[in-house]
Amino acid sequence: MLLVNTDYISGKELETLGLVKGSTIQSKHIGKDFMSGLKTIVGGELVAYQKMMEEARDLATSRMIKDAESFGADAVVNLRYATSAIVQGAAEVIVYGTAVKFK
Repeated sequence: MLLVNTDYISGKELETLGLVKGSTIQSKHIGKDFMSGLKTIVGGELVAYQKMMEEARDLATSRMIKDAESFGADAVVNLRYATSAIVQGAAEVIVYGTAVKFK
């Protein structure tokens, strides 16, 4: 599945199929959350949260691709990611775009 954040694909004529999306809500266990809280005192990268968000983006993207495949899509254009905090230590990641088929 081709994924692009532009509204076109060079050299391809596109047929729009519709909006596709994928999302997930992820959190880290209390031990990682506590250690990250301590890290905020001294500063630096919060590695546990960085990994959590990377996993969440990957999972949300996989779910969006599955949605696009159900349309019979060849690609997703105008790909966008959004995140929001749900509760302390948990975040939602949503990815969405337009499923298209090559003519």
